[in-house]
Amino acid sequence: MPTYDARTSECHVFTFKEGLLSKVAHDLKLEFKRFSIELENDSPSLRATVDPSSLQVVCVMKNGREAPGTLSERDKATVLKYTRKDVLHPERHPEISFQSTSMEPSHEGFRVTGTLTLHGVSRSIQAAVVRDGDRLTTTLEIHQPDYGIKPFSAMMGTMKVKPDVTVRIAIPMDRAWMDRIGA
Repeated sequence: MPTYDARTSECHVFTFKEGLLSKVAHDLKLEFKRFSIELENDSPSLRATVDPSSLQVVCVMKNGREAPGTLSERDKATVLKYTRKDVLHPERHPEISFQSTSMEPSHEGFRVTGTLTLHGVSRSIQAAVVRDGDRLTTTLEIHQPDYGIKPFSAMMGTMKVKPDVTVRIAIPMDRAWMDRIGA
């Protein structure tokens, strides 16, 4: 059973600013440093677990491009403090998980359906997983309120994070596993 983690794979979260004072805020690229993605051979299926307390700020995004160096280490620590305290609550919800329920081959890879449990709420989701060179990638839009998460807001709502965040996951492609699902 192939298993992937932050040494071989990526799990990024992109947040987007809004509000009256959004011009002084930043869109952000964040990443989880502790996660596991297991591709089960028998089913075939996949299971993923993420430690929400492992979230780190990578950089600011400007016009869809990385802008490293825009935030100081102190600013990054402040972002993480509020994200953990006011958004993810890892002390109450120490794991984010996904368990597939079905996989269907597609011309670009496969479509996976399963249950995402985030912030103590479980919901069914679907995602397209596509080949990208020697990797498999998926991009999901997560509507935070669907999972009981109140998006970050400051200064009486004049500076806030949009309710929809983008999650992008990339793992090495396992050709034998892809053959098992017919992709």
